[in-house]
Amino acid sequence: MIIEISIPSPGESISEVEIAAWLVNDGDLVEKDQEVAEVESEKATLPLIASESGRISIKIPEKKTTAVGSVACTIDTSVKTTPKPSSGKEAPKEDGEVPEAGPAAIVIKQEPEPAPEDDIKTGKSAQGLKKVRISPVARRMMNEYNLSVEDIINGLQRITSHEVNAVIRGTVAASPSPEAGRSTGRQKMSQLRKKLSQRLVAVKNETAMLTTFNEVDMSEVIRLRREYQKEFTEKHGVKLGFMSFFTKAVTLSLRLFPNLNSMIDGDEIVTHHYCDIGIAVQTDKGLMVPVIRNAESLSMEQLEKQILELANKARSNRISMDDMSGGTFTITNGGLYGSMLSTPLINPPQAAILGMHNIVDRPVALQGRVEIRPVMYLALSYDHRLVDGKDSVIFLKQVKEFIESPVELLFGSRGSDRTLLGI
Repeated sequence: MIIEISIPSPGESISEVEIAAWLVNDGDLVEKDQEVAEVESEKATLPLIASESGRISIKIPEKKTTAVGSVACTIDTSVKTTPKPSSGKEAPKEDGEVPEAGPAAIVIKQEPEPAPEDDIKTGKSAQGLKKVRISPVARRMMNEYNLSVEDIINGLQRITSHEVNAVIRGTVAASPSPEAGRSTGRQKMSQLRKKLSQRLVAVKNETAMLTTFNEVDMSEVIRLRREYQKEFTEKHGVKLGFMSFFTKAVTLSLRLFPNLNSMIDGDEIVTHHYCDIGIAVQTDKGLMVPVIRNAESLSMEQLEKQILELANKARSNRISMDDMSGGTFTITNGGLYGSMLSTPLINPPQAAILGMHNIVDRPVALQGRVEIRPVMYLALSYDHRLVDGKDSVIFLKQVKEFIESPVELLFGSRGSDRTLLGI
């Protein structure tokens, strides 16, 4: 029996998508519920799932733009797939002996080796793994989410031609050219990148955007993280980051300045009495902004868990349209990549966006003396049609004060660090 696998709809307003990558080859045997391709739209990347087991026949080539609902591939269910051998029934091989494998199998022999000194310092064992080169961005992400090299390797359940081609492309790109030249490269713009470029231009043309700046002393937040990180992680199962503090400070400040939590609808101003906070996440596919719903009602640990969950979904290309729709205010953190200062662009139809940056030790004048303090520059871009300059300045100053004195401002003089952190 031949069954057809059609392109799924990423959302009501999307009529075309692109086959970003086939994870199998034409004629391969696939299993039911196996991911066979990645389908990229202007807003998200979706997996294409095999509804039955059998031999696959690819109908739409990779990097081809096609209409939603088109037949991407067919599966001949009369061809039976080979059942996976059950684990634990083969006799163990002698040391150094390589088990037999089919032509498509890849066997990796892991040698016990002490963890390198520059390995991710998460306290997790890296024995049994060879030394792996880690990019600076990957290292920051792994440190942020408390992941070891072992966690990443174990997360790769299956090696396909997609992963092999990625390694090949990376190897070719890293190879030095034998002689100087003037070669150029050309590639088709992805649906997501195309939509992002259109929105960026629209922001400039359709909003009266201005930006105001301030600086914040991060000493108290750093103290809380240093002093209570272990206790917080043990109780809640997630690390305490900076983003939850800023999300909490923003939601409290939006109560005082609701015009920054509004939008224009025709000739009316719509003010939201809830805070759906978008958290900008940079991925290999481009910038995505998943949304935390009703962030004003969430505790610190709930914020951290949702931020981690949504960021992981975005970076693994498993973010849905529902995860990114809506949003009343956005926070972006260029400091992860070393940015000192920037002018973030508003995410329409929202009225404002907060930009965080890197933390640098700077001399600060305090009560007639100079001290070295960890300082972050903040930037608030806002739509001047909705927000007056005075409100934008005071709003950003309020966020600054919440960050510099989080416990006292949230709970008064009788508050405590543990009350804030829920421990």
